[in-house]
Amino acid sequence: MVMWYFPPTNRNRILLTYTDIAQILEEGLCDKFVHGDRVLVIIPDGTRTAPVPALFCQICNLLLDQVAKLDFLIALGTHPPMSEEEILTHVGITRTEKQKLYSRVNLFNHTWKDPETLVTLTTISAEEVGEITGGLIQHPLPVTVNRKVLDYTTALVCGPVFPHEVAGFSGGNKYFFPGISGPEVIDFTHWAGALVSSSAIIGTYDTPIRRLINRASSEIPCSRYFINLVVHGDGLAGMYVGNDKNDAWLRAAKHSAELHITWMHKPVRQAFAVIPSMYDDLWTGAKGMYKLEPVIADGGEIILFAPHISELSYTHGKLLDVIGFHGTEYFKANWETYRNYPWTILAHSAHVRGAATYNNGIETPRIRLTLASQISKERCEKVGLGYSDPDLIDLTWWKNRKDPDYLYVPKAGEHLYRLHPQES
Repeated sequence: MVMWYFPPTNRNRILLTYTDIAQILEEGLCDKFVHGDRVLVIIPDGTRTAPVPALFCQICNLLLDQVAKLDFLIALGTHPPMSEEEILTHVGITRTEKQKLYSRVNLFNHTWKDPETLVTLTTISAEEVGEITGGLIQHPLPVTVNRKVLDYTTALVCGPVFPHEVAGFSGGNKYFFPGISGPEVIDFTHWAGALVSSSAIIGTYDTPIRRLINRASSEIPCSRYFINLVVHGDGLAGMYVGNDKNDAWLRAAKHSAELHITWMHKPVRQAFAVIPSMYDDLWTGAKGMYKLEPVIADGGEIILFAPHISELSYTHGKLLDVIGFHGTEYFKANWETYRNYPWTILAHSAHVRGAATYNNGIETPRIRLTLASQISKERCEKVGLGYSDPDLIDLTWWKNRKDPDYLYVPKAGEHLYRLHPQES
């Protein structure tokens, strides 16, 4: 039986207290584990808003003396690994506390490109992949995942649910694939998402990519259990605890849709998106573009204000310099040139470019994307982005600007803006 918490549906949006969180976790988890169980808790990295320190403490308080083993694995996907100091800060403990109170708890980074850390659970046939994706991709999919899942009796996913450009909504099984998977699954899911397009997928519950993720996750050999978080501001508006056979994730996604999607009646010509510091390169900071693209009028512009960002991607920047940013139609038309590049990078490139046509060798993006960051004008122009000098931007002016065809977003990346269906 799933256990969830849904606070009163009023516009005050009451947040859960520390006591609420403790009670929800106790009710949801206390009878799910026995003394011999080995539990691997899978958590987000610093690019997701979530009260990780409070949850780390509560989970440890609840389970550390109850189970035989309790460890944490950070679902990095292809994001850079966190240092030991960053991890300790991320879970909210000091080095002394780690050595004394949590000496039995291991804190792991996922390493997506190290074959020694991965295992192939099965290979989903090309025919089944084609059926699941509605014919988008017909290619066998090796289901590679962090081999630590073989060492535990339960994988406990604890992470937030937000509108997402590849899976529709994040959370749930997405923490396995692509969160702790190998490059094969990461490439597959992201490129399939690009073929559908971010603007069509984002903020929808049932997508071909979510179905593919769920199918791959069914091969996980240990039990799966989930703490699905609905974040509001710096706190939690809801927690949905359950296994993969109930609707805990879907309830969280529907709650997220209420809080994290703003429906607009008409598009705007220009949006100014302030990229928060938790996104330290364009690979993650481009979420500010994905969440705004659906409400930008044809020929309009998104300005990503990110004066702290100095890299396209700390992991994939060199390849992005070669490939640049292009729409899906461009890559499809030139597939023989690009097919051997990592599909994840092609997908990211297409998501950043957004909707674009490609006719007679000429690519025409639907909207313009301008980057105001430490990345130089020359490099922006080389990869196909617009450039604005962040030192010359008067943030107060942009914040206070009054224009019905303009949208200012103070913390871009997690909140989605969409047009009402009758207006889209």
